[in-house]
Amino acid sequence: MGKKRIIQQSEEELLKEREKVEAKAKKEVKGTTIKIKEGRVYIFSSYNNTIITLADLKGSVLGWVSSGSIGFKGTKKATPFAASKVAEAVAQIAQKIGIEKIEVLVKGIGSGRESAIRSLAARGLQILSIKDTTPVPHNGCRPPKARRV
Repeated sequence: MGKKRIIQQSEEELLKEREKVEAKAKKEVKGTTIKIKEGRVYIFSSYNNTIITLADLKGSVLGWVSSGSIGFKGTKKATPFAASKVAEAVAQIAQKIGIEKIEVLVKGIGSGRESAIRSLAARGLQILSIKDTTPVPHNGCRPPKARRV
């Protein structure tokens, strides 16, 4: 393993990021601004990665994090530990925006599904519902033709 480097942002970058988050947090409805209190969290967990997206109730994306973007590489991206770290990062984004209640939609067959939900709940977000949207084939692909010997 090499040296670990901690990336520090300058004050200008932090201010730009804060303005961007605050702009997403406030939606304008006929001249008045409304703080978002509820949102949806989409968890996509595959054999290779875990991607968690935070959106409002209409579906506009407010932020997303994947285990690769946090810094995990290779097979470590698909572990439950990486998924819990991704969920913690998403919970942090949600708290910055002001979201308190979330609906969770899970898709995929990876190992990070349950650990991501657990860490979202542990971070203080109130989970209203959990829905599994993994696509399931009704009849599957056409089987290969019979072997002639």
